[in-house]
Amino acid sequence: MDLVIRNATLPDGRQDIDIGIADGRIAVLAPRLAARGAREIDAAGDLVSPPFIDAHFHMDAVLSYGLPRVNRSGTLLEGIALWGELKPALTQDALVERALRYCDWAVARGLLAIRSHVDVCDDRLLAVEALLEVKRRVAPYLDLQLVAFPQDGLLRSPTAFDNLKRAIAMGVDVVGGIPHFERTMAQGAESVRLLCEFAAERGLRVDMHCDESDDPLSRHIETLAYETQRLGLQGRVAGSHLTSMHSMDNYYVSKLLPLIAESGVAAIANPLINITLQGRHDTYPKRRGMTRVPELMAAGVDVAFGHDCVLDPWYGMGSGDMLEVAHMGLHVAQMTGLEAMQACFGAITETPARILGLEGYGLAPGCHADLVILDAGSPVEAIRLRAARRLVLRRGRVVAEAPPAASRLYLDGRPDGVDFRLPQSNKPANQGAP
Repeated sequence: MDLVIRNATLPDGRQDIDIGIADGRIAVLAPRLAARGAREIDAAGDLVSPPFIDAHFHMDAVLSYGLPRVNRSGTLLEGIALWGELKPALTQDALVERALRYCDWAVARGLLAIRSHVDVCDDRLLAVEALLEVKRRVAPYLDLQLVAFPQDGLLRSPTAFDNLKRAIAMGVDVVGGIPHFERTMAQGAESVRLLCEFAAERGLRVDMHCDESDDPLSRHIETLAYETQRLGLQGRVAGSHLTSMHSMDNYYVSKLLPLIAESGVAAIANPLINITLQGRHDTYPKRRGMTRVPELMAAGVDVAFGHDCVLDPWYGMGSGDMLEVAHMGLHVAQMTGLEAMQACFGAITETPARILGLEGYGLAPGCHADLVILDAGSPVEAIRLRAARRLVLRRGRVVAEAPPAASRLYLDGRPDGVDFRLPQSNKPANQGAP
């Protein structure tokens, strides 16, 4: 073995586990491994997890906040209008530079796989070319999966379908869509059919922005589930956002949930953005905006969380921290039971790995040695503290490191202060210098 991580706590609760790594993969997990000559890292009881995964993002727009101007209203529609204004001024070099900078942020936070939608309604396909170049450059340390996204509507934008096909031919991985942005409900349903048929012909995955609306009659997820079953796409399709579901009546949802589960369609919620952009026409009470995460999970649907936006026309905040995303999702969905909180950690790790179809992801012999050592004793504690990423490993190699969170306290007249480690459940509160 090349490396042994000792005294790890695993997300399933196992403690004092050693993880043996050889040739970039996990070779063995067991207590007290014998490994002569191997490099050793002491996890000291901290949580060791597979890396975080962002199941829904827009890397072509990342870090473009304020271009061409700030979104004064903070609304979805103004963000879309701003993006339309910005597109003609985009350059490939600027797109690549911003995306690479964000990938650095992501890796530092233990985020080693991202599914990014990329707008294909610009006939130049400038953003597609840029993100394919980014994908090539970051491949040694981050998995970037691209979705061909007709931002302005597949049928509403005259060249969108041809551009989408060109993007797939260039190397984009997944077929995207936005049926609720078509001019009519019928055209929205037609766009779902066309895109699913195209994906079935090419053997591709599908991930559609679906029903990102407060309108309870926006029901394109129903069509997406039907087409998935009709075309045999089970396990390869995701509906992103699904925010109209938070406004639907319970009777209809009681019929919809089994349909989604039977079809094998996954759901991707974006807590930070859904809670920000939805419910904008409400006075009080205001709707939460996020889809019915616990109900979808209870029905057996795979549910992942995405960051969606970071410093772009739609959202002037964000840092690439998936623990922040899970923290918001937990609160918005009122998932404060122990198992529910653990499920929120799964929504940024194992579940999106299944949705993206990542090979070799996990904590088992044979999996890639892509790991995060967190300054926490459990998944719930990691979310609660947005725990520091002590070490991030890619294929068994350390690619990022951060010190544990600590503060220096000046109390009771002590002139030199006391270094105080933030409290962890598996450690004494005051540990001296970190």
